Amino acid sequence: MVTVEEYRVESDTMGEVKVPNSAYYGAQTQRAVENFPISGIRLPKEFIRAMALVKLAAARANIQLGLLEPKKGEAIVSAAKEVMEGSLYDQFVVDVFQTGSGTSTNMNANEVIANRAIELLGGKRGDKKLVHPNDHVNMCQSTNDVFPTAIHVSSAEAIGRKLIPALQLLAKALEQKTIEFDDVVKAGRTHLQDAVPVTLGQEFSAYSSMIRHGIKRAELARDTLLELPLGGTATGTGLNAHPKYAELAIREVNRLTGLNFKKAENAFESMQGKDACVEASGLLKTIAASLMKIANDLRLLNSGPRTGLGEIDIPATEPGSSIMPGKVNPVIPEAVNLIAAQVIGNDAAITVCGSLGQLELNIMMPVIAYDLLQSIEILANGSRVLGEKCISGITADRERCYNYADRSLMVVTAITPHIGYDNAAKVAKKAIAENKSVRQVILEEKILPKEKLDEILDLKKMTKGGRA
Repeated sequence: MVTVEEYRVESDTMGEVKVPNSAYYGAQTQRAVENFPISGIRLPKEFIRAMALVKLAAARANIQLGLLEPKKGEAIVSAAKEVMEGSLYDQFVVDVFQTGSGTSTNMNANEVIANRAIELLGGKRGDKKLVHPNDHVNMCQSTNDVFPTAIHVSSAEAIGRKLIPALQLLAKALEQKTIEFDDVVKAGRTHLQDAVPVTLGQEFSAYSSMIRHGIKRAELARDTLLELPLGGTATGTGLNAHPKYAELAIREVNRLTGLNFKKAENAFESMQGKDACVEASGLLKTIAASLMKIANDLRLLNSGPRTGLGEIDIPATEPGSSIMPGKVNPVIPEAVNLIAAQVIGNDAAITVCGSLGQLELNIMMPVIAYDLLQSIEILANGSRVLGEKCISGITADRERCYNYADRSLMVVTAITPHIGYDNAAKVAKKAIAENKSVRQVILEEKILPKEKLDEILDLKKMTKGGRA
């Protein structure tokens, strides 16, 4: 509880509220703090930055349109810049689990920017006669168009600045291993059972291709978010916004971000539905699925060191057990598994939230904002760590890889065109029963001459495809 000396009294349309003296936020934010003591989780800095960016763009548009007095407008611009730079992030105190439109966070931004602008004009916090959070900072806006705009701006920026570069780093690391391991012949495995030989380089080429496809998906996710509902105000009609406001504000958003946002073709769709966010999340989920597959394969290939496959060695980064001395675990791939699981879960939540666009508004936007940005953040960080701390340091146990390939029962597949499928199956079964290699059985049974068999069972040649 704040004491008499620690608070000031501010008012809103519902009456007076005690606000901490140190706070830049005001009455409506304080009410939200008291109403939603839910999780302690706040919207991330990227989102708050985007909110401030929208407020800055709006102020400049309104100054240009003659709607906002230049002195007040420039103070709002300066205050919004401070928020964008992160110096006032501690003033954004509203829980993620709040009013579904995000009104509390929008008013948090309006109040912080207004009170900081008041200070810049020489006034005291709470003096709404100088700068009003609704009349001036929120001019030509509604939470209903500002909040989804901030989701799109923050997510598109994060994908471009964080996720795509991290995926490119990972793809390059995998491509380097594709080249390095091109001559490492190993047993292929399907259903976790012996299959025809492949090279380790071929396995890694699949991983690098997955990530290259993932980069395209990330680019598509970013581009999916480039439509903005800004200017739609409360329900999409644009009530209380100047007809040229959206065009000018979005032009400023583009100048500040370097991206190519445009006004939504249909503001009603853009505000009622969150299909763009659902689509972007689905693309992120696909990237997560690729990372899950790659991480699991690395764990299998690295399993051992004496009782598993042990075909590759993953760099040791930390002790693996509090009780088993000398144990080292594949901790980076495991962390990537956790990341992928979280992103898949986030996608489920975003899908549910996206489906709850009832009539003129989606009322699940704060969770969409948080989950979408978290997915982007952890995918980016996980991809970078996987590339730098794991993939780049992987080495191959070439001898073990070759021995597995040589003893694989499914090299018998290359014999099939010469002796027929049924006879080849008999060779495989006899090799299993007598714990012998396919080569041994064929030689002992004199099914093919040694010279011909050596030609057919050239393991490296098998990895090139074609009929033996």
